[in-house]
Amino acid sequence: MRMIALVDANELCIEICPNCSLSVRDAVMFFGSLCFVSFAIAGMLAVQGYWPILPFAGLEMVALGWALKVSLARRFYRQTIIVTDADVSVESQDRSYCSQVVFPRHWSQVKLRRPASRLHPSRLTIESHGRQCELGSFLTEEERRGLALRLQRLVGRINESPSLAQPL
Repeated sequence: MRMIALVDANELCIEICPNCSLSVRDAVMFFGSLCFVSFAIAGMLAVQGYWPILPFAGLEMVALGWALKVSLARRFYRQTIIVTDADVSVESQDRSYCSQVVFPRHWSQVKLRRPASRLHPSRLTIESHGRQCELGSFLTEEERRGLALRLQRLVGRINESPSLAQPL
């Protein structure tokens, strides 16, 4: 996660995005080396008469390639939260789409919902007038809690709008 906070007299901007430590070059090298090892072993076994292993090795590499592609696509995702005196705006961007949701700050609530079970993550949402927007679905639990505390201090409770000039 990367958080950038720009403090202005009338607005604060927080940008969050997933931590994608694997570069495209590293992913290609990893995939290529794994393909080489997998097909070398499968080829040696095919020469010994175990030819049915080749299609399974191919399917494994196709599945790995798909998983790497999905993982690398996450590097384009980001959410920008802009808090002004009047509004809380959440802009979600991906490579192919961009959406923006604006809530009146005075009536907004920041909620960190407990997970349905131990295996599921919690959900951080901003809500107002029956609408909600989930934030940081890609964050770890610790990062999500930290962001929730920071946003609760900025947005306040319903009918409460703390000053943006306060130190965070």
